[in-house]
Amino acid sequence: MSGEAVMNPNPLFHLPNSIRMGLLIAVLVGLLITALAWIQVERERRADLEEMDRRAYVIAHQMVYPVRAALQLPDKEAVVALGPALDGYRRLTGLAVYQSDGHLIAAGKNVIDFADILQKIVAQSLKTSKDIINTSRAADAHIHVLASLIRAPEGQPEGALVVVHDLVQLDERANGRLVQFGLWIGLITLSLLVLVVASTWAFYDRSLDRLAEWMRQVRTGDAAKAPPVELPIARRLANESDRLAASLRGARLAQQTQARAVMHAANTWTRDRLRAHVVDCLRGGQLLAVSNREPYMHALRDGKPRLIVPAGGLITALDPVMQACGGVWIAHGSGQADWRMVDAKGRLAVPPDDPAYTLRRVWLSREEEQGYYYGFANEGLWPLCHLAHERPLFRASDWEHYVRANRRFAEATLEEAGSGPAVVLVQDYQMALVPRFLKEARPDLAVGIFWHIPWPNPEAFRICPWGADLLRGILGADLIGFHLQQHCNNFLDTVDRMIEARLDWDHFTVELHGHASRVRPFPISVESWDERHALTGDALAQKIAEFKERYELADARIAVGVDRIDYTKGLAERFRAVARFFERYPQFREQFTLVQLGAPSRTHIPRYRNYINELEALADEINWRFQTERWKPIRFLVGHYDTATIHAFLCMAEIGIVSSLHDGMNLVAKEFVAAKTDQNGVLVLSEFAGAARELPDALIVNPYDTEQFAEAIHRALDMAPEERRERMARMRRQVEEHNVYRWAANFLAELTAVPLPSPPTQETV
Repeated sequence: MSGEAVMNPNPLFHLPNSIRMGLLIAVLVGLLITALAWIQVERERRADLEEMDRRAYVIAHQMVYPVRAALQLPDKEAVVALGPALDGYRRLTGLAVYQSDGHLIAAGKNVIDFADILQKIVAQSLKTSKDIINTSRAADAHIHVLASLIRAPEGQPEGALVVVHDLVQLDERANGRLVQFGLWIGLITLSLLVLVVASTWAFYDRSLDRLAEWMRQVRTGDAAKAPPVELPIARRLANESDRLAASLRGARLAQQTQARAVMHAANTWTRDRLRAHVVDCLRGGQLLAVSNREPYMHALRDGKPRLIVPAGGLITALDPVMQACGGVWIAHGSGQADWRMVDAKGRLAVPPDDPAYTLRRVWLSREEEQGYYYGFANEGLWPLCHLAHERPLFRASDWEHYVRANRRFAEATLEEAGSGPAVVLVQDYQMALVPRFLKEARPDLAVGIFWHIPWPNPEAFRICPWGADLLRGILGADLIGFHLQQHCNNFLDTVDRMIEARLDWDHFTVELHGHASRVRPFPISVESWDERHALTGDALAQKIAEFKERYELADARIAVGVDRIDYTKGLAERFRAVARFFERYPQFREQFTLVQLGAPSRTHIPRYRNYINELEALADEINWRFQTERWKPIRFLVGHYDTATIHAFLCMAEIGIVSSLHDGMNLVAKEFVAAKTDQNGVLVLSEFAGAARELPDALIVNPYDTEQFAEAIHRALDMAPEERRERMARMRRQVEEHNVYRWAANFLAELTAVPLPSPPTQETV
């Protein structure tokens, strides 16, 4: 084989570099675009199905009263009473009504063909006592079925209303999208192939050939015939010395910038700085957090566990602290699949992708959860502490469950603490008795409780029949934290009025049975979006473009609200303010849209379920008044959204709206400010949210004053760019310097400042 070239049997190696590179890039990009197109088609199909779900529920809601009345009549009279109301139109195939025993009373003429399918779905719905949504195929038909239970005032099912839609049009639309995407993918791939081949030949192959020829001439002493400066690649080589000098100058500049950043860091708390601070505070002990809500839960999706990060300010604030400090978080395991993911002790390392601390799940029966959480905590304490015109409900059975649940959380905490020193952070109103239970068992534990919601005045709190017991439970803590000084004042006033305790107003301390509790304000905050690994750059821009296309936002100017669906968040007042805004300023129609992300919450409580229906009806009414063929004034998106989605909407919007009727802090306001890295945004903020004390550069409104609220939206849209940047810059500086790590550092430093008794020795135990 000497003197002969070794031939590669692969014919691709005989092609020019430009063609090989073009084929490779075109194939890879084609595959990527195909995958993205498929994902997009599936997302649009899911969106269409979600819209179909919503339409079906709207129809079912409209038919509840006539169907309930018809169920009280004999079958023949019921058929006459319902009449043509059961027949369909367009995509609505029709309706059917069943008795509570599964017997068909009446059905639209187009629904009869699916009687067997509907009978099974209705039977399942009645058996499980739940509404069921299903899609089924029969012969040439593809249908969407909602079986909605008709309930008596006492709650038991009286029958079922079935809403049937035709999905053939949705299937045709999806197939059309696939064909359209296929044509575009082929065209783009072919164009890319031609472009890459041509550009590679012009800027790579040709230049490389000329450079090789110049090097041959240099070797033979004929280099003057082809000076390298004329070649693009050679010019790059000739300029390397200049670039090296430029990189050195850039390195010096970066060093100076870093030095300035170090100076700024002295006033900024970071995760690493908090970690070092906590080590000093704990002095060899461990950190324990106790709350009802868990930071990570596992739900069942298609029979498989799926990780969910629950919504809420407590999770937003405390999870980064626990990730920075480590320790154990004790919480209620409320997810359907939670028990599958833990060990025999109910423990799980979290976050699952990068474990930093331990989650200990506490199990409660459905009856205990109903009484302790949905009953006493959320039908009693929640409306009691929020001045939002909702009457609190107190039941003796709920209080008994509350006491038992608090004791169970305390026992789990003591088990995790063992016999060594520990610092315990008890969180929020569901755990008011835990501090006393902990201190009775282990006086040496450093116990702090942070109350995330407002504390009412003494007159309001005295409504609670067990108010004195709650106060004694809270006063078991060494440190009691609230968001605002006003809440601290209310708490001490309440203690003064309701129990026999010694108050020191100069030092804001309460002494009960020889134990001193300090009461302090600690305004809670958030971490930066960078630390939450939020999308940036092109990835963020693509996400925003995707949402704009999906929700038909186009070039509209956007305001965003991100809330749990709770009557204290002022969502109805927000919608009415938007309606009034369009009445006063009709020139903004088709130019401005409110996007409201709403996470369903506590849907086991009838007031919350009804509130979702009220908001959807109000949004539909406002949209019907003002919408055009290609625009809606309100996009009410009900669901649980991940961090990336929330961040994308906050970045997309130029206005953030927080209209709480009464709120301890409201971290969404601070998250909106933290998302505005370009400083181009305006925050419209309720004066009844705690964040209003820290962010005076927001447009502060009274959400009950619809006229003022509407005018604030107009002012935000018309605000000069320079004023926007100045206001946002001041708010961002406040949020950056007073972040969640500073909050945790201050709370822990205050909690561990006072020495406690030594832990019990083994002999004492």
